[in-house]
Formats: sequence, structure tokens, C-alpha cells
Amino acid sequence: MSALSAPDFDFVSSLAYSQAAIILEPGKEYLVEARLTPLAQREGFTDLSAFIAAMRKDRSPGPLQAKAVDALTTNETYFFRDFHPFDAMRRALVPELIEKRADSRKLTIWCAACSTGQEPYSIAMLLREHFPQLASWQIEIIATDFSPTVLVQAQAGRYNQIEVNRGLPAPFLIKYFTQQNGAWVIKPEIRQMVQFKALNLVQPWPILPPCDFVFIRNVMIYFNVETKRAILKKLRLCLRPHGSLFLGSSETTLNLDPHWAPVTQGATVVYRPAPAAAAAA
Repeated sequence: MSALSAPDFDFVSSLAYSQAAIILEPGKEYLVEARLTPLAQREGFTDLSAFIAAMRKDRSPGPLQAKAVDALTTNETYFFRDFHPFDAMRRALVPELIEKRADSRKLTIWCAACSTGQEPYSIAMLLREHFPQLASWQIEIIATDFSPTVLVQAQAGRYNQIEVNRGLPAPFLIKYFTQQNGAWVIKPEIRQMVQFKALNLVQPWPILPPCDFVFIRNVMIYFNVETKRAILKKLRLCLRPHGSLFLGSSETTLNLDPHWAPVTQGATVVYRPAPAAAAAA
């Protein structure tokens, strides 16, 4: 495979930004080569430059371009990632909402950029394990991602040994998974709690129900400031009163959107619309 030329890198960078707001700065040529070279081979091209030449001729956004942007996305995730957000849900946040939503008996949770599904399934297992009183409630867990590739695996709920070893407590593996042909498959009772849908955070959003929890963790680090602000503004309109926004441990609303207020919950921080946010929206 040939090395990536500067014009080809510029084309791929522009494509990634226009379609998914992914920023590929100079110095990331190695990443583009590593992600796109296997794709070029699978698509039958002799080298990476030939693949990119075909993408240049592709209608925009065309099928080759869509596959390339999909390949460039980062899909790192694991069960109960960072632990503390889930601990805060178990100890304080879900009990608070059980009290405040007693009349409607409904909870709606949105996991944005859900990747291969470990995060929404972690939430589903947490609710099933620790809050049996919710069995008669309407629980809606919506999980979205830009990548059709990861959504296929997420919907299947099928994981290899390495994936279930990352963050998943052994009792949960035994209780909520079955072993099939060398893989671990999440049981229907958990899989059916989650709805998986395609959603591009930097394109117009479909209509979403008002949410009690929004998880959008470890994704906005890949966006520029303008994109982060636009997403945070739209998220304010999604969250119900007393709801909570979860960001990644290295992410914050500070210096981006003053209409969010950080709230410490145990060893983690959640974000809630500041009192004046509704007027500012």
C-alpha cells in the first residue's frame, strides 16, 4: 500500500469533518492509513490512493465515503466504563427520580455515541439488578450512534471474551449472558430494554422524547468548540426537570455553555440546566 499523499490526506480530513465533525489534524496521517488501508483492500482497490481517487468521484455523501467515515470513527467502549457514573445512578440519581416520577412511572435514558452497546446494556443491567420496583414502569433506553457497523454488533448483543472481561462484573456475566459458539450473548430480557437507532450528532437530530438521563461521554473531545456548543444547546432542550447529563471524565460544559450547572454526585459530576437556561434556550 502506498503512503498517503498530502492532497489525499486533505481530502479525507475535509470529508471526515463535513460528514461527522471529526478533526484530523496534520500528524494524523498514520491513523488514516491504519483505518482506511484495510477498507481499501476489502473494497478491492490496489492501494489506498486508488481508493481515495474513487472516493473523489463518488457522489457526496456516497457509499465509499460513508464507509470511509465509518472506519475513521473511534469506537472505544466497555462495560460500566469509569464506574463512578453508574455508582451515582445506583446510589442517588435513580432513587431521586423514582420519587419524582412516581406519578408518570416512566424513565427515558438516551445513550448517544453508544458504539457497540456496552454502555446502554450496562444501564439496563443496573436497573434490572438494583431497582426491581421499576419492573412495572415504562423504561425507555435509546442508544444511538453514527456508525452502522457498530450498531449491528450492539443490536446483536454479542461479545467476545476480551470484551466481557472489560468492566463487566462476573455475577452479571453469569446472570445476564449466555455462551454461544465461543461468544457471550446478552439475554433477551436485557437486550429488549434498549432501542438502537442511527443518529449523527452533527447533523439535524430526529425528534427525541424528553430524557431523564443523557449519556454523551467521550465523544465531544473529537469536536471543535463550535460543534460542542451547538450540541450542548440542543441537549438542554432534551432534558426533563431533575434530569442529568453525563459527559466523559475529561469533558465539561465550562467555558462552552454557561447555561449548564455542574452537580457533584459522589465521585462523579453530572450537569443540569442552570435555572436561567430555559429562558436562554
